[in-house]
Amino acid sequence: MFFRTALLLASCLVLGDASAQLLTEKKFFTLPQYTTAGGKTIKGVRVGYETYGKLNAGGDNAIFIPHFFSGTSHAAGRYKADDKTAGYWDAIIGPGKAIDTDRYFVVSADTLVNLNVKSPMVGTAGPATVNPDTGKPYGSSFPVVSIADFVRVHKALLDSLGVKKLAAAAGASAGSLQAMQWAAEYPGYVERVIHVIGPGLDIHPYVLELANVWIGPIKLDPNWKGGDYYGGAEPNEGLAQALTVVSFTTLHFAWAEKVHGYKWAAEGKNPADAMGNLFAIEDALQKSGQARAAANDAGHFVWMAKANQLYNLEKEQARIRAKVLFLPAKTDLVFPPELSRKAAEKLKAQGNHVELYEIDGTSGHLDGIFSIGKVADRIKAFLEK
Repeated sequence: MFFRTALLLASCLVLGDASAQLLTEKKFFTLPQYTTAGGKTIKGVRVGYETYGKLNAGGDNAIFIPHFFSGTSHAAGRYKADDKTAGYWDAIIGPGKAIDTDRYFVVSADTLVNLNVKSPMVGTAGPATVNPDTGKPYGSSFPVVSIADFVRVHKALLDSLGVKKLAAAAGASAGSLQAMQWAAEYPGYVERVIHVIGPGLDIHPYVLELANVWIGPIKLDPNWKGGDYYGGAEPNEGLAQALTVVSFTTLHFAWAEKVHGYKWAAEGKNPADAMGNLFAIEDALQKSGQARAAANDAGHFVWMAKANQLYNLEKEQARIRAKVLFLPAKTDLVFPPELSRKAAEKLKAQGNHVELYEIDGTSGHLDGIFSIGKVADRIKAFLEK
């Protein structure tokens, strides 16, 4: 639901003196075998992760940051001091910031079916990764995975790091689903949930179909072949269009008006004069989708969409004992604030400590990245409760 464009653009908003920024490194953990919630076995699950700060002797000062739909574990800091961009939530994670790495041991990890599987900086398992039993990519044989599977794999990672308790699980969009799932899966392990631009306790039926619309262009690409295209031509045209559709639907019409308006894509090329002449917004989103397609994988996109569609904690709601901070974005068209308000009332009714504040902005769903600094004080105060 959140996408790589958000990461890049948001990083540009928090640029500053690189020497004052947090430095981090990518690490990898391998789970020899994992059995999914559906009973299928995945061997050799490689998990990429980053840590910031230090774990205390009691192992209870940890905060886990699950990433958004097309994100990675690069939540904060820079790999090198001269990197042009920082992690997507660098505005709130670091020494002295809302999620203070002088106080907390912060961990962020790549999920199963991570879209960025082609990057050497990502550790994941999915259709594009090799099945040890065959020596070939899984393709369509890769099992359906869920948000619960993401969380259970990451729990194994945290166990290996010596984490005994989470002070909080905090994530945006698909990361917010994981954060809430953490509280349902491990009630005595998670003290707080910070649910940013999320749907609450389940995916709304409208978004079930929205996810289906997103993957439509991929499945219509003749190179898709049911997900068994590995070793041949990839469905990159379908993937590019899918990424374009996602970017568009996660933004707000106020953003479209503010950033592009009725500008033409090229000077002197009036869209009224030829079918190939585009408006600026068309051109920009298409080019963004095409650029991102080269770095993403279509199969992982489709499997990731399915995992998000399956999120539903209706039957597990009573297991959630954590304090919960809802931070919806005021102009979000994917997960409107009313969904957070509805979930907040349900959790309040069962006795949870619940807070809710809206993130102001004009970028729709993407304000969970662009404008996260606006609610830094709310996050900091919540972590004290």
